[in-house]
Amino acid sequence: MLRSVAALVLPVVSPFEFATLCEVFGVDRTADGLPPIDLRICGPVAGEPLRTSVGMSVVPDHGLDALAGADLVAVAATHAREFAPEVLDALRAAAAAGATILSVCSGSFVLGEAGLLDGRRCTTHWMHVDELRARYPRAVVDPDVLFVDDGDVITSAGTAAGIDACLHVVRRELGSAVVNTIARRMVVAPQREGGQRQFVEQPVPACTADGLAPVLDWALEHLDEEHTVAGLARRARMSDRSFARRFVAETGTTPHRWLTLQRVLLAQRLLEDTSLGVDDVARRSGFGTGALLRHHFRKVVGVSPVDYRRTFRGAPATRAG
Repeated sequence: MLRSVAALVLPVVSPFEFATLCEVFGVDRTADGLPPIDLRICGPVAGEPLRTSVGMSVVPDHGLDALAGADLVAVAATHAREFAPEVLDALRAAAAAGATILSVCSGSFVLGEAGLLDGRRCTTHWMHVDELRARYPRAVVDPDVLFVDDGDVITSAGTAAGIDACLHVVRRELGSAVVNTIARRMVVAPQREGGQRQFVEQPVPACTADGLAPVLDWALEHLDEEHTVAGLARRARMSDRSFARRFVAETGTTPHRWLTLQRVLLAQRLLEDTSLGVDDVARRSGFGTGALLRHHFRKVVGVSPVDYRRTFRGAPATRAG
């Protein structure tokens, strides 16, 4: 049962992620028939202002002692990477006493420093995945999900994924009717599909080899055509073997994988900026059929083309000519 939540804030506080905890767990919705939740804002020292990343301060009403007895301890995102021993001790004590521990975005680094991620699946914002892995090699970091529920430890990816994780906790502890009411009030989906791969910017790999750059530029302009390693090698005036070896050395991937990624990137742009149907997007991006596009798109991005368009489509686009 979820009756009390201790939100732990540490400098430098990220206001949006902190506000997520306040919105989901701190708003009194008893008038809507929802059970009350006691939210305590906790910091290293009660009443001591904590700096945020946007030129204001947060003043917690409670100190670390208020973590004791909370059903859920929610660690807000922070820019810090070093934490006072008393903070880590209080977090470990809360976990040992049976509290569920939740981190939002970079709050995962606090859990990692406390040893709470050792041997556990977890996640964080995609920009911090490599850093989290390097700092806490015993953590099993999943970069492709919005949140990970590992029982008594729950971690979320970046920013809005914190909403998903918080609503998941409510659903798990209080049921779907409660979470649906909260989501409706917040005007958000009670549960999103997909993972954070769809939000990761995937740049075109740089190529420094003079012999390859013109070939790759040409291929990018003709993604809707069939390409083979032999054909690209001839254009680069290399043998097939030399071309393949140099391609991997320069781009870090194989010609086939590179072409697939570039076609997916083109498909993303077409889904965002045009009204083309999935089959037309498939043809223009070089996949040929909608089925093949869906297969590769989901494998790279983590969601279907239709779901991606629903999420990322901006203002009404004109049909491409």
